Order: sequence, then C-alpha cells, then structure tokens
Amino acid sequence: MKRSGLITKKIGMTRLYDDAGNSTPVTVLSVGDCAVIGNRNMDKHGYVAVQLGFQEAKEKHTAKPQLVAAQKAGVKPYRKVVEFRVSDDCVIPVGTSLVAGHFIAGQFVDVQGTSKGKGFQGAMKRHNFAGLEASHGVLKAHRSLGGTGMREWPGRVFKGKKMAGQMGNETMTVQNLKIFGINEEDNLIYVAGAVPGANGTFVLITDAIKKEHKDLPIPTKSKSAKVEEVKEEPAAEVEEEAAPSVEEAATEEVAAEGQGE
Repeated sequence: MKRSGLITKKIGMTRLYDDAGNSTPVTVLSVGDCAVIGNRNMDKHGYVAVQLGFQEAKEKHTAKPQLVAAQKAGVKPYRKVVEFRVSDDCVIPVGTSLVAGHFIAGQFVDVQGTSKGKGFQGAMKRHNFAGLEASHGVLKAHRSLGGTGMREWPGRVFKGKKMAGQMGNETMTVQNLKIFGINEEDNLIYVAGAVPGANGTFVLITDAIKKEHKDLPIPTKSKSAKVEEVKEEPAAEVEEEAAPSVEEAATEEVAAEGQGE
C-alpha cells in the first residue's frame, strides 16, 4: 500500500505540550486548498499516480502550458503541482479536497522542502572543514581549505571536490519525523522537529518509507466526513413518560368511578 502525500505550506515553528507537560518544538504546516487535479493510470501513462494542486493561481500569472492542461482537466490552475506515485487501491478521484486528517497523530512521515539559500560560503561553513592551524607559520589563511591540487598525474582538480561555493537552496528530505498532532478545524499539521525551508515555502509530506503504518485512512479522509454527536435521553426519563406509575394509575381509576356515579 502506497498512499498519496500532501502539498503544504510552512507557517513557522512553535512549541506544544503533551499530557505530561513536556515541551516539544514543532513545525506548523498548513494544508490549505490542496486538491486532486488529475490521475495517472497504467494503461495510458505506464504508472499510477495522483496529481495534486496547491494554492489557486490567477490565469494571468499562469504559464500557458499549465493553463491549457488545467482547462483540459476541467480544474482551476494552481501555483504548485506535484505528482505522488500511489498503489492501485489508493487512487483519489479528481476534485477531492484533501485535509490534515489525511495523516494521524503519532505516525512517522518524510518531509521534503527547499533549504534556505546562504549564498557563497567558505569550506569551513559549507563542508565543516577544520581550517588551518592558528600558528606554526600560517599567515592570514586560517579559514582556507588548503591544497586541492594533485601530483604530476592527473595534474588537475577532480570534479566534485569539496570547495567554497554556493550553499543552501537545495532540495532536502528529512525522514522519520513524528506528527505531534492534527488541527482539523484550521487544517494544520504539527510535525515534531525542524523542517527544511523558509517560512511561506512549499513542503511535501508523505508516509515514512522506513516505518510501518496502521489505521491510516485509505485512500484519504474526506473533507465532508464529520462526526455527528447523538444526544440520548436518560433511560429513566423515557420509561416514566412511556408508562405511568402505580399511584397515578390508581388515582385515575378512582376519578373515573366518581364520574360514573
């Protein structure tokens, strides 16, 4: 079984408390208006997937290929569109609005986001190099990475060598984060720990691939599904209304005999 994930928006971090009073740092993710805008099947596309859209976009701000694809599918254009590979029993109908209840509190998830860009950084910050010595003849090069060249052969620097350069702004995935809680009223997910990305960026959240899951809604939880409270009257009151007491019955019989006389 492989379920679809969700497209969310990172709101920020805060702390929540459990029943024992322990504080846990959590990341708040908003599900918003995440909806299914398309499906992929084995016969036509060669794989099974669910296509989700997040945050409705204006037509004038949407590229023409995406706009035409949305019009053919009969859905609105969205700012973020992502496909999630799913199993045959986890296909969600087009037009279904997804909610935070797609996940449950206590389960483990994998979270993917784009890390914060930090610009051009040196090797010590970018790759955790130790740097050069503070003495013994080192002159104004304490934070440099040292020699990168080779001997006569190959006489060059290999590609992929850890050096100074652009840091951050990469797709990062953090695995096995625990969902601390779900706020179905505001459509929020509280994930324990930190999530890559700046506030306001898009974050993908899926079931953890390295954990086993039980009691998950398959394929998802419907937005219209709500638990209705049924108010039941006490049994004693119902019995009193249904059958009169012995004293009341005797009083009615005496009154009836008096009227007959």
